[in-house]
Amino acid sequence: QVQLVESGGGLVQAGGSLRLSCTASGSIFSINTMGWYRQAPGKQRELVATITRGGGTDYAESVKGRFTISRDNAKNTVYLQMNSLTPEDTAVYYCNADRATTTRGTVIGSWGQGTQVTVSP
Repeated sequence: QVQLVESGGGLVQAGGSLRLSCTASGSIFSINTMGWYRQAPGKQRELVATITRGGGTDYAESVKGRFTISRDNAKNTVYLQMNSLTPEDTAVYYCNADRATTTRGTVIGSWGQGTQVTVSP
């Protein structure tokens, strides 16, 4: 089992910033790609950004230039710096680890519980 715990969500005014963090635990040797996804009320979960173990990144078009994903492999932690937030960014943000190598084997597709981000007009 791999546990992912997100933090850093909250309420912010439009134009403001937030920084999300997600730390993975569970006797982990390494994690391939980590990412952030979000789900707004009444909508499907969508990709926000991903980052490979080597630092390669990918972003949804809607957040390019505003959000920055980064990670600390030694801490099994991924971050999402969100700037110039708009009400359209309001959602529950979920952390994902696609493939983790642990002392008990490989764990595929781990998700955190989510953290709420609310952007007021």
